[in-house]
Amino acid sequence: MFGDLFEEDFPSESNGHSDKGKTLKTKALEPPAPREFTKLSGIRNQGGTCYLNSLLQTLLFTPEFREALFSLGPEELGSLEDRDNPDAQVRIIPLQLQRLFAQLLLLDQQAASTEDLTDSFGWTSNEEMRQHDVQELNRILFSALETSLVGTSGHDLINRLYHGIIVNQIVCKDCKNISEKQEDFLDLTVTVKNLSGLEDALWNMYVEEEVFDCDNLYHCGTCDRLVQAVKSAKLRKLPPFLTVSLLRFNFDFVKCERYKETSCYTFPLRIDLKPFCEQSELDDSEYMYDLFSVIIHKGGCYGGHYHVYIKDVDHLGKWHFQEKESKADENVKDLPNGTEIDDPLRILQAILSQEGNLIPLDQLGQKLLKTTGLSWNKKYRKEHGPLQKFLQLHSEMFVLSSDEHMVSLSKSWSRQPKSDHRRNEPPPLKTSESPVLNDSTSCPHWFDINDSRVQPIEEKDIEQQFQGKESAYMLFYRKSQLQRPPEARANPRYKVPCHLLSEMDAANIKLQTERAECDSANNHVELHLHLGPRYRLFNGALHPAISQTESMWNLTFDKRQTLGTLRQSVFQLLEFWEGDMVLSVAKLLPAGLHIYQKLDGDELTLCEMEIADGEDIFVWNGVEVGGVPVQTGIDCEPLLLNILHLTASSEGEMRQRLVESAHVFPSNAEMGTVFAALALPAGVLFTRGAGSTSTEGWTAVPTEHLRRTFREHGLTNGSSLLVQDLDGGPYSLLTKRGEWNMAAEETSWLQVTNLCQLDSDEKQVQIPATADTVVLDIRIKAIEELKLMKELAENTCLRPLDRNGKLLSPVPDSYTLKEAELKMGSSLGLCLGKAPSSTQLLLFFTTGSDFQPGTEMAITVEETASVRDCLKMMLEKSGLSGDAWHLRRMDWCFEAGEALCDEDATLKELKLCSGDTLVVVEGTLPPPGFLKVPIWWYQCEASSGHHMSPQDQMDCQDGAWEAASPRGVPDRVHVDAALRLLGDVEISEDATVLELKSQAMNLPSFSELGVASPAFLRAWTVESRRPGRLLRSSQQPLRECRLGRRAEICLEPLQKEENLGPQELLLRTQLHLPGKRAYSPARDMVWDTTRGSTSASLRQTVADFYSLPVDKIEIAKHLPEKFEWIPVSSWNQQIAKRKKKKRQDNLQGAPYYLKDGDTIGVKNLLVEDDEDFSTVRDDIGKARQRQLAQGKKSQEVQHAQSSDLFSESPARPRGPEASLSIHVGSFR
Repeated sequence: MFGDLFEEDFPSESNGHSDKGKTLKTKALEPPAPREFTKLSGIRNQGGTCYLNSLLQTLLFTPEFREALFSLGPEELGSLEDRDNPDAQVRIIPLQLQRLFAQLLLLDQQAASTEDLTDSFGWTSNEEMRQHDVQELNRILFSALETSLVGTSGHDLINRLYHGIIVNQIVCKDCKNISEKQEDFLDLTVTVKNLSGLEDALWNMYVEEEVFDCDNLYHCGTCDRLVQAVKSAKLRKLPPFLTVSLLRFNFDFVKCERYKETSCYTFPLRIDLKPFCEQSELDDSEYMYDLFSVIIHKGGCYGGHYHVYIKDVDHLGKWHFQEKESKADENVKDLPNGTEIDDPLRILQAILSQEGNLIPLDQLGQKLLKTTGLSWNKKYRKEHGPLQKFLQLHSEMFVLSSDEHMVSLSKSWSRQPKSDHRRNEPPPLKTSESPVLNDSTSCPHWFDINDSRVQPIEEKDIEQQFQGKESAYMLFYRKSQLQRPPEARANPRYKVPCHLLSEMDAANIKLQTERAECDSANNHVELHLHLGPRYRLFNGALHPAISQTESMWNLTFDKRQTLGTLRQSVFQLLEFWEGDMVLSVAKLLPAGLHIYQKLDGDELTLCEMEIADGEDIFVWNGVEVGGVPVQTGIDCEPLLLNILHLTASSEGEMRQRLVESAHVFPSNAEMGTVFAALALPAGVLFTRGAGSTSTEGWTAVPTEHLRRTFREHGLTNGSSLLVQDLDGGPYSLLTKRGEWNMAAEETSWLQVTNLCQLDSDEKQVQIPATADTVVLDIRIKAIEELKLMKELAENTCLRPLDRNGKLLSPVPDSYTLKEAELKMGSSLGLCLGKAPSSTQLLLFFTTGSDFQPGTEMAITVEETASVRDCLKMMLEKSGLSGDAWHLRRMDWCFEAGEALCDEDATLKELKLCSGDTLVVVEGTLPPPGFLKVPIWWYQCEASSGHHMSPQDQMDCQDGAWEAASPRGVPDRVHVDAALRLLGDVEISEDATVLELKSQAMNLPSFSELGVASPAFLRAWTVESRRPGRLLRSSQQPLRECRLGRRAEICLEPLQKEENLGPQELLLRTQLHLPGKRAYSPARDMVWDTTRGSTSASLRQTVADFYSLPVDKIEIAKHLPEKFEWIPVSSWNQQIAKRKKKKRQDNLQGAPYYLKDGDTIGVKNLLVEDDEDFSTVRDDIGKARQRQLAQGKKSQEVQHAQSSDLFSESPARPRGPEASLSIHVGSFR
């Protein structure tokens, strides 16, 4: 209806933040957050599904709809486990809706996901990102549910709850004949424009009458003539639930644009519909309806957001308002005045007066943080010192325990009379009271559900949605007579099916376990302990004396523990430590390790001290390292600078040699220390910022500023210093103004090469030019300097040459160099032939599938020519004959890509441009709806019992194996696969994989292969001449396989029939040969991932497959494109001492991405303990990749230069209107 007019225009909110220089843990694997204080669950927005979320919440809080849906059991709807079974009748939409409702009611998570539900709708990711109109969705969803529930006891669910009848009547004033027509409705659509509210709109629709008279008479069938009549409409049957859609979006025919009605439009919380209904003998209470849901639209007609106000009929949520003031604010407010917050004595006295007994020092620090909102270190430490020392200094007021870890208030102070107490200390701090609950049980309460967020609101807040850009869009009323049973009150498990109760209970247990593990992981930080005795001070910074591994230990520690506990833990780890131990924050800099501030305050937690994950902690005595005193702090931070200075050459001239070296200086050292470091008596200094590589940006340092520090000059790591003699003479690189004397003059010419194949004394010339020079002038000047015939001026053109010497499209003579985007120093070719006109195209083309750069040919053709005419011209120029040819575009990887199927289409219609490259490919295209599929035979040599020795691998040539294989190619295919072309099969896209195998067996070359039936064949797609994706199901149509028009299939023989389940993976396993860098022949192994794709499951399957103990094997996945192996470690084992325990993960996700055909290497630890999985062939492949790296880099540079660097992307147009649909299977 409205397409994507309501596309989301509000940025997503994030509660995460990061501080510069700190390492934060990823939140990707954290379990979903639990429900908030309302105990109601929201729904996550998939990008543009806020309209869906609002409607689903309304249906959930319609108890009669929810319970009617729950009453349909698996015997009627089927089971989600059978959804892939073609013989089972599974009604997926109501099943997924049941499951979503159960999650919203019972699963302890802040927001549920609708991905499974939208998948059952048949929606793609584009559909989930595009928002639609919620009124349209309401009708389409009800229609989809009615279709899905055909043949079940719930076939009339929608009709029973939402169906009503309107009767339209016309009464003849002469004969009193009544002509009436009934009209069914599921929702009432009412006008908003020029009306004050809902009751006013209903009055216009169902009370006021339309009179036919004068020029607008009615033809009465009884009177058989035009008569005066009265037309009216009434509500004949009211549904239990009345849905009202407000027409807020209208069209302005003057301005020709949509707009939203934002005027005030009221609606009552309880409405009496009797005035709008036919006269009947029903009780008045039958016409009373209560509002229970309001869907609100915020924004305009071209963008906005939906949320919903919901009335909690069953009291499922907890309705209360949280206090707006924090505890710290309240406690501070209760103090006599704000200045007393600055007096730590009175603050601590007030806290301890409430406790009465001894409390730990760290607990006192936490209470101080909660009271003032700031920790002791941040608020008082600078002025009053550490907390423990402050308490010792005021022993008359505070009493410390013998170990000085506990504290209490002195009895003399705690026994003072109240008057003295008020005079000498602040009153006791009041604790924050619990949120005020509304204990009213007589009426339900309202909540605002905005996607994932659920907030309580008051009934009066609904009035704010009468008008404005954020206003009511849909209203939902329920009959006041509908009463809920007492057992449903505050009982989310009421009427939920047993199988869903069990599923939700199990899911909640799993969530609790995951949250406990996550909480433990999130409250632990990994600290890098740098051991002082194993470091040495060198070149202004600290460096490991032995190795980084032995000098730094990793320690995982709970950040809720205090610094004192951390110090004790380090003492226990370092049994060799003697003397005082000081812990200091350090940081790895380019120059080395540098120590910053000392950690003090043993009673403070690491969280209060803001110790981040991955923090570097230096453990030392606080004075010296290796007998050398160490300066600490940010003031003396070491800087790594690049020093450039001139040295004498063999001839003794200073200009001949420029030396660049790295030096480290303290940031608080004077600039003049550079001369001492270079053993120079004096000189002139120039500075340049880090990252600058041009000859500009140098700044001279005046002599009077040499006593300033490096930091005062703004130098950072990577900055450069140039040192010159005081009198550099004519050989100085820089003048005292910082001007570079040796800069090359700017290029102001173009090079033109003679490519006319005519004799000439000159082969190339340089033509002076500017950016405003016209191309025609350059061409004429080049012809003159090349001493060519002047007649060529009428039949030549200039064509740019790229770095590989390829001729590009001709440049029009009328362009300036700036318009043609030609840079000074570019190379041009003078070629025979005129440049294409504005209606012509210059197209490059090549023949065959093996493209070699520089072999393209070119033709000039009118843009109105057809594909057939273009192909004919290309065939004539290339000397090819016959009709069995077609054209394809060249794709980004320089291969034949999309075919030009419509030979009658013009080049302009296909949006071909000058400079495009086409490929002339042999063979005719299949008719529409058919595929022409090349069939390959894939024979894994390993199946014959042969395995490759290292020498065999050394003897392999490029023709046998590729240097790299694309992602997803099975490793055994990569190592020893042989593909042989059998022929082409032309087959319909509606045919199945089994039918494709059957037709392939009819190929003449297939008869010699000896395959009994298609059941003994395994089908793969071919990607880069290697098997790629496995076609698992033989009954799957080729159209659903998404093969594409250039698909190629390879067939692999099987020893027995194969029927892989949806949760089974086909892996190639190879057992490592002890003492050799080689593997035994590959064996196919089926891995059942039903219970999870974890490493433990895979290791157990491999161990059972090879009859080995699971703790005596090591496995790794081969990455053929990188010639590397990734070990698959046991996620249930502790990886290293003091390391965090790794959680179970999905091997089908990062970083393994296991899929069908992947190779798993297996090592038997009973006979070898080597951790190297690589082979000789991996070494060869890596060497070839290094050789090809330079060529690949050149191709990337060429591709970047040939791209249109100056093109501007147009503004993103508003998306077209798209209809909303839900795909439902047939159950009739």
